[in-house]
Amino acid sequence: MNEEIIMPTHVGIIMDGNGRWAKERGMIRSMGHKAAIDTIKELCTHMSDVGLKYCSVYAFSTENFKREKAEVDFLMDLFTRVFDKGSDFLIERNIKVIFSGRKDPLPEKVLKAMNSIVEKTKNNTGLVFNVCINYGSHSEIVDTTKKICEMYKNGEIDLESIDEDLISKNLYQDLPPLDFVIRTSGELRLSNFMMWQASYAEFYFPKTYFPDFNGEEFDKAILEFNKRNRRFGDAK
Repeated sequence: MNEEIIMPTHVGIIMDGNGRWAKERGMIRSMGHKAAIDTIKELCTHMSDVGLKYCSVYAFSTENFKREKAEVDFLMDLFTRVFDKGSDFLIERNIKVIFSGRKDPLPEKVLKAMNSIVEKTKNNTGLVFNVCINYGSHSEIVDTTKKICEMYKNGEIDLESIDEDLISKNLYQDLPPLDFVIRTSGELRLSNFMMWQASYAEFYFPKTYFPDFNGEEFDKAILEFNKRNRRFGDAK
């Protein structure tokens, strides 16, 4: 990309449209999720190459457990295989993987694979890739509130210590705020994705389904980000 392009620090991607991508090609929905894995690998390589520091992807929401059991089971198996086999790829590209979301009711095999890939990539110093699984922003805020209440009850903090910075540091992960949120497939919703972190983010809604959202599409998004006049409550 052009050297004058400003790269956001933290990009969030709502990976939408996998099922529709598959359906339009005469395939079952699960094949769209499988295709999305190849897209993620390409994007990780590309985002690392262009110098992005943080990326959070919405892989599976708390609400996604309401989908048909066959699709949920396929996704749990897919997550397990990808996390079990992905460490070499990530280590080679110096990518650190972390996760956001509730552990319950994720299957034990998924949790084990998640813990393994976190451990294997913990010393990597490049792109931090935050995978949101069984994630919901409402749940995150509830869980953070409970955590801070416990800190108060244990005498670790007083009421005056509770501020925005304390809340941010006690979310599932202590990450910079989102600068840019991309939702593929043309849908115009946040769908309970990182609402605290996205309070001043710019938004981009390409009609491209996620399996087709490659490095070239990411560059188009960053060019659009550079056209925005970001304001944080001021009158600029």
